[in-house]
Amino acid sequence: MTEHELLPGIDTVHWGYLDATLPPALEIADGDIVTVHSVSGSAEETPVAGYCVRPELKSIQRALSPELGPHILTGPIKIKGAMPGDTLRIDILDVRLRDNWGYNIIRPGKGMLHEEFGEPHTVHFGIDLETGAIATPWGGALTARPFFGVMATAPNAEDGRRSSVAPGYFGGNLDNKELTAGSTLYLPVSVEGALVSIGDGHAAQGDGEVCLTAVETALTGRFRFTVIKAGQIPLPYAETPTHMIAMGFGENLDLAVREALRSAISLICNQTGMTAANAYTLCSVAADVRITQLVNVTTGAHVMIPKSVFPPARPE
Repeated sequence: MTEHELLPGIDTVHWGYLDATLPPALEIADGDIVTVHSVSGSAEETPVAGYCVRPELKSIQRALSPELGPHILTGPIKIKGAMPGDTLRIDILDVRLRDNWGYNIIRPGKGMLHEEFGEPHTVHFGIDLETGAIATPWGGALTARPFFGVMATAPNAEDGRRSSVAPGYFGGNLDNKELTAGSTLYLPVSVEGALVSIGDGHAAQGDGEVCLTAVETALTGRFRFTVIKAGQIPLPYAETPTHMIAMGFGENLDLAVREALRSAISLICNQTGMTAANAYTLCSVAADVRITQLVNVTTGAHVMIPKSVFPPARPE
């Protein structure tokens, strides 16, 4: 096992899209650990005074332009031996705040209440890197719970260049606030090497992310990448020490919830050997269906399944 570090720069980021033809910014072995640094924000969203704006972000803003979406993504990372049909396990070992500021935006035509909030609005938040306290303009304080909104394998080559906005089978802009340090994300591998991209750092987010964004900020994450051979999954799912997390996506919330529930039933059956009917019952009596996000073109929902209600493991 080798440790690597990947810093954001004009040669190691791509802005606003995922693409199976991108050359890797880093190539690693199966089981290696990578510390990934991210940046966030266009020049329009960057504070002009009072905060430290990293020179690499300014360089990226000068040299590159967003294509299709707003997210500055670090990568891609190629994992040797990963092939289409495999599953990639991403252990999120650590997530740390990197900058002393973050931002949230409202944009015309975007967000759940876009008919009522038609004027652009940007809020900057001060972040205490030692305590994780986030100062708000209305005088209250938030506690940081940092996670990466975008974690993706490359989509199928046939899909071409895809916007970073809509999540899908490859992961992408999941905006799932449960993917903090100590959790594990499982993604299908669609191209050789998997080609993982990471970014869209969030200091804090509510379920739904209703106005368009979270507290967007730069983060540093430490990840272990493990290839599970010949075990491809149709959709991403995740795991914490206490829960399994099934995910679903759709054109509206109803479709996203239905897909998340089907994924949850499949996950429970595969993990425990339970019947589909009993797994469906378990979801109704013990699991929590949550809105992941409502603003990424494709809506996301997820099901929190407590491991404590699974049947006892059979002895070997």
